Amino acid sequence: MKGREAHLWLRKTRDHQLRERMGMERRLVAIFSTDVQGYSRLMGEDEAATVRTITAYRELMATLIPQHRGRVVDAPGDNLLAEFASVVEAVQCAVAIQRELKVRNAELPQQRRMEFRIGINLGDVVVEGERIYGDGVNIAARLESLAEAGGLCISGMVYDQVKTKLALGYEDLGAQVVKNIAEPVRVYRVLVEPGVAAPAVRQLYRRAARLWRSRVLAVVGLLCLLGVGAIVWQYFFRPLPPAPVVPAASVPALPLPDKPSIAVLPFVNMSNDPEQEYFSDGMTEDLITDLSKHTGLFVIARNSVFTYKGKAVKPEQVSRELGVHYVLEGSVRKVGDRVRITAQLVEATTGYHRWAERYDRELKDIFAVQEEITRKIVAALAVQLTVGEQARLGSKYTHNLEAYDAYLRGGEYLARYTQETNRQARQMFEHAIALDPTFALAYTLLGMTYFGEWTLQWSQDPQTLERAFALAQQAVALDDSLPAAHRVLGLVYQWKKQPAQAMAALERAIALDPNDADGYATLAHIMNFTGKSQEALRLVQKAMRLNPHYPNSVLATLGIAYTLTGQYEEAIATFKQALTRNADYLLAHIFLAALYSGAGRPEQSQAEAAAVLRLNPQFSLEVWRQTLPVQDPAELERFLAFLRQAGLP
Repeated sequence: MKGREAHLWLRKTRDHQLRERMGMERRLVAIFSTDVQGYSRLMGEDEAATVRTITAYRELMATLIPQHRGRVVDAPGDNLLAEFASVVEAVQCAVAIQRELKVRNAELPQQRRMEFRIGINLGDVVVEGERIYGDGVNIAARLESLAEAGGLCISGMVYDQVKTKLALGYEDLGAQVVKNIAEPVRVYRVLVEPGVAAPAVRQLYRRAARLWRSRVLAVVGLLCLLGVGAIVWQYFFRPLPPAPVVPAASVPALPLPDKPSIAVLPFVNMSNDPEQEYFSDGMTEDLITDLSKHTGLFVIARNSVFTYKGKAVKPEQVSRELGVHYVLEGSVRKVGDRVRITAQLVEATTGYHRWAERYDRELKDIFAVQEEITRKIVAALAVQLTVGEQARLGSKYTHNLEAYDAYLRGGEYLARYTQETNRQARQMFEHAIALDPTFALAYTLLGMTYFGEWTLQWSQDPQTLERAFALAQQAVALDDSLPAAHRVLGLVYQWKKQPAQAMAALERAIALDPNDADGYATLAHIMNFTGKSQEALRLVQKAMRLNPHYPNSVLATLGIAYTLTGQYEEAIATFKQALTRNADYLLAHIFLAALYSGAGRPEQSQAEAAAVLRLNPQFSLEVWRQTLPVQDPAELERFLAFLRQAGLP
């Protein structure tokens, strides 16, 4: 051995020995990462059945992976990580797994099927004992998240190794920007059926992009209006239940805002009567509303904080999951004409109690207590109030306790989202107004009952929408500083095809309540079809930060904004994300059917159309033609053509 070669050999040997002593080494491997799409939903619906299925499916993987010279590295939760010496065998193993799981899933009911997503990357990894680490592993995990249910995505490096060696087709998804990876990753979707020729997908995508520019964008205003009744209803006061809270250990902490940030947790009902729950919830919502009006505060939306209702959570967990510095928690005990309220403001990152107080008062003093709590919090956080904010801080919605109680009960009915409870809510708000004809907030929510009745087609009488309009106008006339009244007015203007007036009303609502997540989301929805999609993208992202546990309707608005700004793959990914939260989310299936159709992807558009018909067998394009509030008939017909092309009747 020559001197230089001997020197290099000796240095490599020493490096290897050093790595061995450290318990670490590096090697180039094919990394296989997989998880279950919709696993949380499956566990929530039937834990025992889900555990049985995932155990059986893991046993299958544990058998097939060694047969392809692979090794299971780790299998936490619904995830599985494996390494292979050969990328060819890694892909062959993944295809074999997906084909076998497809057969097994066919034997299960549709809602119980367990579909895995697989990502494969070729990369250099750090080995420590039985574990592997590094960007190579992270990229495999990101590829997995890009795969469809029952599908497989591979990196460009894997594709270069297997493209001529396996009888598979490959779809070029282009360079994808993925989380925590500095450079974009070239991604391919594997077409797992044998004998499928690899298409010239990049050229197809370019042609599809041109088609989208000339065809899809011409009708995207209609897409925005699709399902508008359900969307705007969810945006208002009490949205449908959001996605479940993900365990803190699996969620990266949200960054803290550059101003004092607070989450008001649902106050605990300490009364012996569970029927008093509406009162403690109403107290919580009033405090959120009062604090939200201050520009110097960042206040998390009601929709997100109520995911913690009835759960024992620590302030640091709330801080991590919602991205806030402070947490307000407390309890309410209401007995007869007396009320006891406790409240404490906790610095969540340290556990330090900034302020705490207990109030034993007569029920008639409830408004004074709410005002005092708000003032104490503002003072404790050293927030500077504007003149207008100082004036609004002491304002009361009503001085009539019976009217206030009826309003709270009406709000509880409204939250249940059914035709019958909508009727009961209306009766309560009408009773509140009879007791106090100047109660602007009761007029606002009474208007919302008519708006919901019209948009959800519980009533076909055009006067229903006009009644909602008149009540919102009356609420604004009674109290022009009430954000909710302007928001309802904006929603009605939107449905009346008056976008300029709708935007003006919603901008006024946000000016009065700068933490109004629902207002930002609704305004973004309107801007999507008024030529301001870039601004809509910014607004909906702000709404998502204020409401981290946002409902799927917000994802729908985000998907539309991505489409309008030319970010087509992001749009599809967003609607697919909505389906991971709720596989039966009809609106997402309809959007995807239209988008895939416009993109020239018939198989996927037809699959989405099939999902639409499964969820709504009575779906009819003729019904949509008659009911959608679209100003341009040509746009309507182009949109219906996309859905017809996808296979909808």
